[in-house]
Amino acid sequence: MEVYKNLDTPQNKSFQDLLNSETEKRKVEEGSIVEAEITKITDKYCWVHLGMKSEAMIDINEFKTLGMTDMLKLNQKIDVLLENLETKSGEIIVSFEKAHKQKGFLKLKKAFEDDLTIKGEITGKVKGGVIFKEKETQIPTFMPGSQLSMRPLKDIGHLMNKELTAKIIKCDEIRGNLCTSRRAVEAEANSKDKKEVLSKYKVGDILEDCVCKNIASFGAFFECDGGAFDSLCHLQELSFSRINSPDEVLEIGKTYRLKIIGIDSQKNQISTSIKALSPDPFDSIQEFEVGKDYDAIIQKVLDYGLFVELKSGLSALCHSSELSYTKKNINPKTFAKVKDKIKVRIVEIDQDKRRIAVSHKLTTENPWEKFNSDFSVGDLVSGSVIGKNDYALFIKINNYDLEAFLHCNNLDFLKTPEDQLKLYKIGDKFEKLKLIECDVEGQKIQVSLREAISEDPFKFFDKYKIGDILTSKVTNTDTKGITVKPEGSEIEVFIKKNQLASSPSDQRPGRWVVGDRVDSLLEKKEKRRISLSIRLLEEKQNADALEKYGDSSSGKSLPFASLSETIKKKKKETE
Repeated sequence: MEVYKNLDTPQNKSFQDLLNSETEKRKVEEGSIVEAEITKITDKYCWVHLGMKSEAMIDINEFKTLGMTDMLKLNQKIDVLLENLETKSGEIIVSFEKAHKQKGFLKLKKAFEDDLTIKGEITGKVKGGVIFKEKETQIPTFMPGSQLSMRPLKDIGHLMNKELTAKIIKCDEIRGNLCTSRRAVEAEANSKDKKEVLSKYKVGDILEDCVCKNIASFGAFFECDGGAFDSLCHLQELSFSRINSPDEVLEIGKTYRLKIIGIDSQKNQISTSIKALSPDPFDSIQEFEVGKDYDAIIQKVLDYGLFVELKSGLSALCHSSELSYTKKNINPKTFAKVKDKIKVRIVEIDQDKRRIAVSHKLTTENPWEKFNSDFSVGDLVSGSVIGKNDYALFIKINNYDLEAFLHCNNLDFLKTPEDQLKLYKIGDKFEKLKLIECDVEGQKIQVSLREAISEDPFKFFDKYKIGDILTSKVTNTDTKGITVKPEGSEIEVFIKKNQLASSPSDQRPGRWVVGDRVDSLLEKKEKRRISLSIRLLEEKQNADALEKYGDSSSGKSLPFASLSETIKKKKKETE
C-alpha cells in the first residue's frame, strides 16, 4: 500500500478547494428536508443521491405505508428528511415517510393558523373519540366524541369511511399532535344561517306555533319558525304565578305563542316569554290595600315562609314569623301545604320591587292581649306541665294557647329548689298558680306555685325591725355555728360562730344543745335573708347596763364590778 507523506501538492489543494465549494453550495443541516434523486431500486430498498459524498438508502416499506409506490421511479426527485449526516460507519440516514409527514404537518399547521377547513374521513374508533385522516397528507388526527356533531350521536356508523369536512382546533408542535372537529364546521354554518334568520326579528315580535321540545329545571326550549332556530324561555318568564317547575304549565310537543324579549347577536340567541303575552297583575294592585284581610291560596312552601296567591298571577310572601303568635321558629312545612286556603292581611306593598308582604297571624286574635285583659298580676291560673329543663317547668295555661314559665325557685318557700323540681314530670297538672308577670310585647308569662298554695313565711318578720330581740329554739349545732328557729316562725336561721358571744373564749357552739332557747338580736332583714346575732345582743345589754348603772369614766359602778376583788380578798384571809 502506498502512503502519501506529502499532501501539500498543487493537485491536493485543487481537490480540497473543489470539495469545499461543492459542500458550501449544498449546505444542509440534520432535521431539514432536502431534495434527492432516486438512482437505484431493488426489491427492498432504493438509493437516493443528495449531492453529497455518498448516497443514502431508503426502505421500500416507507412508500408502501403511505400508498405512494408510484413515486418509485429511476431519476424521480423526492423530498426526504435528513436524520444523520454521517454515522460511525460513514452512512447518511434519510427518511421519505418522515419528510412526507413533516411537510403534511406544516401544511395542516398553516390551515390551523388560517382557520381553514380540511377534508378527510374517519378511519377508526379510539378511547374518547375517533381517528380522522386528512385526505391529501394522509396524516391521522384525533377527533373527540364531543366534536363529532352539535347533537349527541348514539351511532356514528353513517360517518365511517365517508368524506367529511372538519376544522383543526388544536395544534401541538412539540408532540406533533393535531385535534380536529366536525362540530366546529356545523356550528359555523349554523351561525351563518342563524344570523340570517335572526336578522328578520326584533324585540317585541310575536312567534306563533312554537313547539316545546325540551324542559329543564331553569326553563323550557322551543323550536321556532318551523325549526329555523331554538329559543329558551326562562322559568321566570313562563307565568306571573309562582311555579316550581316548567312542566306545571307546559307539555313537550305542544305549540305555544311566544314574545321576543331579547336578541343576542353575538351568541345568536333569542330570549322569549310567555307571561309577557298576558296582562301584568301588578297593574291592578290598586284593588288591594295595606291593612285589609284577603283570602289566599298557598302556592309554595319554603323553609322561611309561604308564597300565597292573592289573585291569578299575583303572589305575596308570608314570612314564618307572621304565621303564629305563640309558636316560635315555626316550620312552614308543618303549618300548611300547597293549595291550602288561608286568610292573610297585607302589611306592605312595594311597587318598585314588585313585592307584597302579608301576615296570617294578624287575621287571628292575639292570645297575649286577650290573656292580659282577662288576668292581672296576682290572679290565680291553672295549667299542666308540657316541658321541663334543669331549672324550670313550662306550663300550658288552660283555655289559652300560651306557655308560662315556672322557675324552680317558685316551687316552694323553704325546700331546696332542685329537689322540688325533681318531683314533677310532663303531664302533671296545677290547679293553682299565681300570676307574677305578664309581658305582652316580650310574649312572656311567669307564674309561681309557692305563692298560690301557701303564705310567705318571711312575712313573719314584717312585724319586727332591725335591733329587735327574738327568742329562738336551737335546732342544730356544728363547729361553724348553730341553727335556730324563731318561736312562731317556720324559717331556720344560721348564726355564725363569731356571732355567738362577745368574748372569743365563749364563742363555742358546744355551749348549746338542740332544744335550748336563746335570745338574739335581729341584725339584717333584706332580700328574703335574715341575720341574727347573740354577740350584738350582749354588746347591746352591756351598753344599756353601763348607761343605766355605771360611771362612764371608771366603769366600776356596774353590778358585780367589784366581785373579783372581793373574792381575792377572802382568799388572802383564809391563807
